[in-house]
Amino acid sequence: MQTLTLTRPDDWHLHLRDGAAMADVLPYTARQFARAIVMPNLKPPVTTSALAAAYRERILAALPSGLRFEPLMTLYLTDNTSADEIRRAKASGLVHGVKLYPAGATTNSDAGVTQLARCARALDAMQEVDLPLLVHGEVTHAHVDVFDRERAFIDEVLLPARRDFPALRVVFEHITTQEAAEYVAGADGRIAATITAHHLLYNRNRLFMTADGRTGMRPHWYCLPVLKRERHRQALLGAACGKLGRAERFFLGTDSAPHPKGEKESACGCAGCFTAASAVELYAMAFEEAGALDRLEAFASFNGPDFYGLPRNGERVTLERRDWTLPAELKFGDTVLVPLSAGEVLPWKLVT
Repeated sequence: MQTLTLTRPDDWHLHLRDGAAMADVLPYTARQFARAIVMPNLKPPVTTSALAAAYRERILAALPSGLRFEPLMTLYLTDNTSADEIRRAKASGLVHGVKLYPAGATTNSDAGVTQLARCARALDAMQEVDLPLLVHGEVTHAHVDVFDRERAFIDEVLLPARRDFPALRVVFEHITTQEAAEYVAGADGRIAATITAHHLLYNRNRLFMTADGRTGMRPHWYCLPVLKRERHRQALLGAACGKLGRAERFFLGTDSAPHPKGEKESACGCAGCFTAASAVELYAMAFEEAGALDRLEAFASFNGPDFYGLPRNGERVTLERRDWTLPAELKFGDTVLVPLSAGEVLPWKLVT
């Protein structure tokens, strides 16, 4: 296969930041995706529909001429989010989900939820108006190994929440484990999951060695949830390609998260991989490895809008089999960022 044509995909999990830095990264997403679920973990966080509407206007104002892109906004769930705010968000028509960050779980999550029980009124309103809960699925207990935090979240948080709020639609974002994939595939149809390109392509060895086996810490592969063992990567590939069944419950979400180079390459480097510059190409690599390029369109273009209750896109995009090299650095406000797989040769190139 030398070309691959797909219905224009959407990104169901994206970080854009704000200001000049946002203006530098937004075009990469807008050239590939028609829409994206935009994360609300700014400083300060996007906690109301009014803040979401203002953020949306800043995104649209930063969009380069000639590109069409629709940001789908989200609210940042806190212990104090009210039921009335949930109803206002739904009525706005601009807010498409509410994001659960367990406090301290990842970048800019300090204002996140301390105990989900404190959000009961908001969650009840969300199932009443059918506004999905988007979860960063990790516990933050110091005694839980960082590689086990997603598995613990299923037992400690997700199962009780779905029992207590059975009508609530849930997106289990950026799943990374076999347990999460099997749970979503085996649950009822009110839960779905996004999977990143980097969790489909790489296991945790990439944190500690190069592709040719040279050892050393590689901060630009550090994300949360962290990369896992090879068995988990294979389970994610199987879920994305339909080998676990219920393939419609899994869809594309890059979790592309830009950070300045200096903040990644530091004594306490921040979590997040910037993949927006090559997202569709990376997913094509993963599906080709699995021998399932024919399944990519459903994963990238159909399953997400179907779950969110939005129309599928009408435009098409084409990838060509063509070697190209990812730049080593990209402009990011008044500094630079390093994209995931910087300097590596990719075999697919998005051309339209």
